[in-house]
Amino acid sequence: MPCRSVLGDGLADALELDGFRFETRHGWDDAGMVYPFAPGPEVGGPVGESYAVALVRGGEPGRVTDVLRRLRFSGWVAPAAGGWLPVVAGAGAGAVAAGRRGIVGVGEALAEELGGDVIVVRVVADRQLAMVAWAGGEETGRYVSDPSREPGADEDVLPDPLGVEDAAAFAAAAGRPERGGELREVLNERLDPESFIESERLSRTLRLLELPTWLVAVASLPRDVPTGPRAREMTRLGFGRPGLAGIVCARAGRVVRKRLAPPPVFDDPPQATSGLDPWLM
Repeated sequence: MPCRSVLGDGLADALELDGFRFETRHGWDDAGMVYPFAPGPEVGGPVGESYAVALVRGGEPGRVTDVLRRLRFSGWVAPAAGGWLPVVAGAGAGAVAAGRRGIVGVGEALAEELGGDVIVVRVVADRQLAMVAWAGGEETGRYVSDPSREPGADEDVLPDPLGVEDAAAFAAAAGRPERGGELREVLNERLDPESFIESERLSRTLRLLELPTWLVAVASLPRDVPTGPRAREMTRLGFGRPGLAGIVCARAGRVVRKRLAPPPVFDDPPQATSGLDPWLM
């Protein structure tokens, strides 16, 4: 999905993106607008934060960025923290790379191409936590706290957590295998949605596995991340391009990618049954 400036002057009067044309204002900055206008949240929709991060163990920024550029990724690469290189998605629950890849697809590509350890965490509207882990390039664990909260899920999908049994694999991927039992309790806990949000579960998980706890605040980007790195310390990519051109491409591409939902974390989650005899239907 190429993104290019029609005028090529850096402050692009117009962009062409996969057959769509978008016009921008002169003097465009990060607070500017890209047309056509993207619709806001739906009335009655979720109000919690959605955000997602892929953590690459010992990732070399140059190699990781090369992979992300080939994937036409939109988001940020943060400075290394505690031996992990955080890759922050530009859209927590949506497609952020070529091929309808969400953050799970990006994590999979990073694990395969770099052959290393990767942990992905994703929070949707603060009502669902998803985690996927790879060790040596191979997937070792997959978890979701509430499959019924998956974007586009059928109404009869059960809300019971999936992948709790992979807690030991997540702990091992984080280099804390002795914490597997404690992590299983955290992942299996039923949270009261009236009193708790999934960012709290994620915060407990990050502390338990000694991973960067500021990840729960990355939804503040492009502003500085509270308790974390400043925005200017991160490398921002838009459709794999850095700088102002990448920002403009990401803004324009958001309109297109919003229509391309990434695959669910679990393809076929358990569903409720009516209990009626099918011959009576």
